[in-house]
Amino acid sequence: MAIQPKELAQLFLEGKDSEALKEVQTFLENQSKKDLYHGLLTPAMIHIGELWERNEISVADEHLATAICDFVMSAVDIRKESMSLAGGQALVLGVEGEQHHLGLKMSASVFREHGWRVHYLGPDLPLDHALAAAERWSPDVIGLSASLAYRVPALRRYIDAFRGLQPKPVVFIGGRVVGITDLSAFEQEGALLFQDLSGLERWLQEEGGTAHYAKSAT
Repeated sequence: MAIQPKELAQLFLEGKDSEALKEVQTFLENQSKKDLYHGLLTPAMIHIGELWERNEISVADEHLATAICDFVMSAVDIRKESMSLAGGQALVLGVEGEQHHLGLKMSASVFREHGWRVHYLGPDLPLDHALAAAERWSPDVIGLSASLAYRVPALRRYIDAFRGLQPKPVVFIGGRVVGITDLSAFEQEGALLFQDLSGLERWLQEEGGTAHYAKSAT
């Protein structure tokens, strides 16, 4: 029987990185990367966050669990350099001040699984550096992540800046902020909102390639 999220969370909290990696590798023998992220790692980290909110674990415990989750994700994210790159290019980053990065790494991995070349720039990237990277690589898609409502003004600045790029990329917003804040104004302006990786994967399967070729033709 596959390991359950709370069991994996306990391995993270106990610092058992090798055991956690072994369990994840076993999980992947019968499940996809998306299933791993959406059905196992994300619920495990949500559980750890809840324990922290109830003061049942310390900040150090939470940091240890996050570090081991990061290690596990990196260990199983084998990049297939020979994979067809017909899907285009994606730039994935967290807005300035945003420190959470696990969701970003999961999104980058899902893009790679669908044959995209990904420039993963990590969390807390200042706007001028993000814009310079976008001008350099001319991505088809730019993914932004934020966790809290007070990051919305930063999202606005980044989206406004990316709107001036030519050719114009598709911009999507992910992270906890999508579920707790009204971002309909961004959606009306053309940004895509994804509450989870399933939404991102559906878009990649249904419209991702179309978006790439439409941009390439402009």
